[in-house]
Amino acid sequence: MTIALQTKIRVLIVDDSAIVRKILCQQLNQHRGIEIVGTAPDPYIARDKIVALNPDVLTLDVEMPRMDGITFLRKLMEYHPMPVIVLSSLTPKGGKTAMEALAAGAVEVMSKPGPAYTVGDACNALVEKIKVASRARINRNITVQSRRAPVKRLHMVETTNKILAIGASTGGVQALAQVLSALPANAPGTLIVQHMPAHFTTSFAERLNNECEVNVKEAQDGDRVIPGSVLIAPGGLHMLLQRSGANYYVTVKDGPPVCRQKPSVEVLFHSVAKFAGANAVGAILTGMGNDGADGLMNMRQAGAHTIAQDEASCIVFGMPKEAIELGAAEKVVPLSEITQTMLKFAQDKTKNVRKG
Repeated sequence: MTIALQTKIRVLIVDDSAIVRKILCQQLNQHRGIEIVGTAPDPYIARDKIVALNPDVLTLDVEMPRMDGITFLRKLMEYHPMPVIVLSSLTPKGGKTAMEALAAGAVEVMSKPGPAYTVGDACNALVEKIKVASRARINRNITVQSRRAPVKRLHMVETTNKILAIGASTGGVQALAQVLSALPANAPGTLIVQHMPAHFTTSFAERLNNECEVNVKEAQDGDRVIPGSVLIAPGGLHMLLQRSGANYYVTVKDGPPVCRQKPSVEVLFHSVAKFAGANAVGAILTGMGNDGADGLMNMRQAGAHTIAQDEASCIVFGMPKEAIELGAAEKVVPLSEITQTMLKFAQDKTKNVRKG
């Protein structure tokens, strides 16, 4: 009589956190029938390991460097369809990321271990999902057909860290001091364009840094946009938001004036709409002219919350007025309520801590 040996389910773990990879390896390798054949910290390394190791099931994080998990999932389902379980801290926050992952081809979606359950319970649940996923039939024709209308969006549907983008001109020095001094030290990463000549923004940023709990600095090309940081566009240069995977950073570059301004609020806001989308909040403050109105409208159309300072609290009601008349401002509030409104829109639920 011949006894058939049970074949173990070969799993590849893709997550940028070394701690998460270690915990999952330790926990899952304890279960019979499952073998962790490898791990990868980002989709590019995962791509090579999929080819080399030929795993049966992939567990995939969403927020990773170089390429986010949803983008990788779409590419994987088009060129190398296989069972994928999306494992992310974003999935319990209302379902947007979970639904996008399922639409992109994931077999299962679950949240990472958190306050709701222990690591052991979560891994037991993951084991069951791996077993189910290993038996799933991935129909390549269906996944390729769903790709016929390519996704042009360059921003993720949801990120843990949000972006605040603020534009100001005449009267903005005082207005920004009031807005930024009210931000907690762990506020969302903040980008600012204040119309100001070259060389003035360095001292302006230094002065604000001494008055605020957040860390304020003049932006340099390649600076990361992270919680607790405020980057001010250098005078005489444009500043744009960029994204690499789930990480945000800025580029600082020369170019012609836009709306007669350099730096231009318009340039910043359009880049935020493009790369952050609904993960951003935009605010346009006191100032002369129309710089930023179209950009704020672009942000709103991309899903971002948008705010304009009201006429009564403006030194010059030019830029906010243009944005309001265009329909770009979701909410119009006095200067004293700008910070609170931005934080509420960004859903900043983290505990306030002080700098230093």
